[in-house]
Amino acid sequence: MAMMRKEAVVALMLALVLLAEVPGWARAECQVTQLAVCASAILGGTKPSGECCGNLRAQQGCFCQYVKDPNYGHYVNSPHARETLQTCGIALPHC
Repeated sequence: MAMMRKEAVVALMLALVLLAEVPGWARAECQVTQLAVCASAILGGTKPSGECCGNLRAQQGCFCQYVKDPNYGHYVNSPHARETLQTCGIALPHC
């Protein structure tokens, strides 16, 4: 229970940080905050949830923008992020 609470707090903090830093061009269609449900998978290597995979699919067209953004690029290019995409059956972006 405490571990779930810790993960929820980390995910919420990540979402708040990302929301505060979302550039104007990204607010309309590319909402990196939708990936907050993937925080434990991307940051810690846990198995992604169905919701995470669904949100990744919805944001798939935004990956290259995230890769190029200095605020998000290191998350999107991380080994855990690549594993998460593979687990969800999503092709790695070629930017």
